[in-house]
Amino acid sequence: MAALDRRIIYHFDWTLFSLALAICGIGVLSAVSATWGGKAHGIDPLVMRQLIWVGVGAALMTAAALIDYRSLGTYAYAFYALAVAMLLAVSVIGHSTGGSRRWINLGILNLEPSEIAKIAVVLVMVRYLREEPPKGGWGLLHMIIPALLLAVPAVLVLKQPDLGTALILVLITGTLIFVGGLDWRMLLVLMLGALLVAPVGWHFLKPYQRGRLVSFLNPQSDPLGSGYHIIQSEIAIGSGGAWGKGFLKGTQARLNFLPEQTTDFIFAVFAEEFGFFGSIVLLGLYSALIARGAWIARHARDRFGTLLAIGFTGIIFWQVAINIGMATGMLPVVGITLPLVSYGGSSLIAMMAAMGVLISINTRRYLF
Repeated sequence: MAALDRRIIYHFDWTLFSLALAICGIGVLSAVSATWGGKAHGIDPLVMRQLIWVGVGAALMTAAALIDYRSLGTYAYAFYALAVAMLLAVSVIGHSTGGSRRWINLGILNLEPSEIAKIAVVLVMVRYLREEPPKGGWGLLHMIIPALLLAVPAVLVLKQPDLGTALILVLITGTLIFVGGLDWRMLLVLMLGALLVAPVGWHFLKPYQRGRLVSFLNPQSDPLGSGYHIIQSEIAIGSGGAWGKGFLKGTQARLNFLPEQTTDFIFAVFAEEFGFFGSIVLLGLYSALIARGAWIARHARDRFGTLLAIGFTGIIFWQVAINIGMATGMLPVVGITLPLVSYGGSSLIAMMAAMGVLISINTRRYLF
């Protein structure tokens, strides 16, 4: 055991560990900027909570890195059942904020089960897809079980309502199925099905969600309503210029023009204060993290590890792409946080635990 412990420490992925913590550090700085009320007010309690969650997340990331990732397959369905149970509990004992019922109050933490659902969906999909696909790839009949496994949490998340997280669940599942060996003919069928279902899905959206999609095409059609988020975010990012206004000097956040400035639009807070070049640094860190995850997936010793690395890296990729797309007006506002940066204990801890699993996959390719 001692020899095993030494090898784990020797091959520990400090690159991935450092990248995750560096991005978390930017998140803390952005939280300070988004909540700063001047020297008289001091540091907001929100920032102190975020620091505590970073510490808890770092400890959990380390613990996950020391666990053999192959054991996760044994508990995948149990963890999935737990996540679904928590999503069901939200509708009974959850509390509402901003018109959405997404959180369970645990006293020290407002648990957001939808964040746990992302991890659970990756685990069950990888558990199902870990066997080599049949000749020609996965067909229609093979996709029935993944479709059901996706539908249950996705529907429960949509009822909260949380369109952004439901979209991430769909994208993660699609990514894993595609990489796992989908028959190209099946891919064409799914794409055609998505096009046919899209008009039907429009009728199931909440009025404010429809308004956001319309405002994406023309934010000026409702500048004080559904278009307000996009307009203010674009103003904040544009006013940052090349080098930014400086730390704690952003006016959009100071004057509370920017909505959801600690969560969905925290990128705009950062971009206003650190400008284009600061944004490039942040995007560079994300790119390095995603590239490291892809490298780990490519070099994993087994198919289970490969798919698991793709799933967790995919969460980061899709959330970064959609969140920054929202903030810059390139995508509709669907309510997705910036991973490891946006305020929120559930999201931060879940993502750091996922990074720990990536470290475990990379470490154990040297051990068996």
